[in-house]
Amino acid sequence: MNFSPKKKASNIILLIASFAIVSLILWNTNSFFKKFKEEERHKMEIWATAHSELLQAPLDADPGELPIKIFQNNTSTPMILVDKDGSTKIHNMPKERANDVAYIQKAIEKFKKENQPIVIDYLGEELATLYYGNSEVLNKLKYYPLALLLIIFLFGTVIFFFFKTNKASEQNKLWAGMAKETAHQIGTPLSSLLGWNELLKTQNIDSEITKEIEKDISRLETITERFSKIGSLPTLERHNIVEETKQAFDYLKRRSSKLVSFSFHSNIEQATVLLNPSLYQWTIENLVKNGIDAMRGKGTIAIEIAKDINYVHIQVADSGHGIPRSDYQTIFNPGVTSKKRGWGLGLSLVKRIVEEYHKGKVKVLSSSKQGTVMQVSLQIVR
Repeated sequence: MNFSPKKKASNIILLIASFAIVSLILWNTNSFFKKFKEEERHKMEIWATAHSELLQAPLDADPGELPIKIFQNNTSTPMILVDKDGSTKIHNMPKERANDVAYIQKAIEKFKKENQPIVIDYLGEELATLYYGNSEVLNKLKYYPLALLLIIFLFGTVIFFFFKTNKASEQNKLWAGMAKETAHQIGTPLSSLLGWNELLKTQNIDSEITKEIEKDISRLETITERFSKIGSLPTLERHNIVEETKQAFDYLKRRSSKLVSFSFHSNIEQATVLLNPSLYQWTIENLVKNGIDAMRGKGTIAIEIAKDINYVHIQVADSGHGIPRSDYQTIFNPGVTSKKRGWGLGLSLVKRIVEEYHKGKVKVLSSSKQGTVMQVSLQIVR
């Protein structure tokens, strides 16, 4: 798939702009986090100063309203006060853990990592050490950039899949319209060919010639029917899969090069499945032609049919150059082809016909330098 220089440039500009916006958001959030942390540090230093004044105040003296208000206003920052004699007091932490030595020691180690402890002294004498952690608001702010990036990512993902689905829908409508128009255009010369063939029958011409012409006209009618059904749900009816496969095989064998050796083998005589014969034969045709292309027009094509309890399996084997295991899934994507010429739609059509229309399965059963085996599995109806 090729992109124009303008589209490439616009994609690069969009990518740079997106990166710049995200970087700006992260930088701004980080700056705000640091500023908020500095303000919280300043608040704790004021708290420590107020506590120092209280420790030095006489027991019968009024401490004043200011220290009391400072203590009362700080209700969000968890802190542990360790006096010079080693006793501890907790603030804004679970009161039931006040005597839990292990819990307090673990909290002190955590607070040390989050913030530098504040030494409370008075006139050069150390009275206590204040350990404090980040407030709940600060902790939430720390994870805000991650939440924002996640929201941006999810929003971008939704937009991406919306446009991708919309584009795929438009492409499907385009291909369906082109296919129906192709079927319509083929219809006109096909009607004329029918008339000419009837005229030839009245002439002194070998009947085998007109019979072969009739077969090709019938084939063109089948192709027209296939194209006309693209974009709409096909009608599925009960059919013998062995018989339908054999018909497709016989036609391809007659119309293929003599350099290609064909073989057909079935372990069963009949297996009934819900089938649209026209689309199914298109599937076999695509698999066989894909195999012939892989052999470069010379080799062996073998079709085998077997069944288990619930499914009948149709295997199409070729003696081509094989498929790398890493490409087992991608070969069914539209546009994927190893040929210099071609649209890469054959196996994509096979997958759609088998899995979407017939609710079956198609896969690369095996592949090596000696050849590839493709398998179509359809559910048996009773």
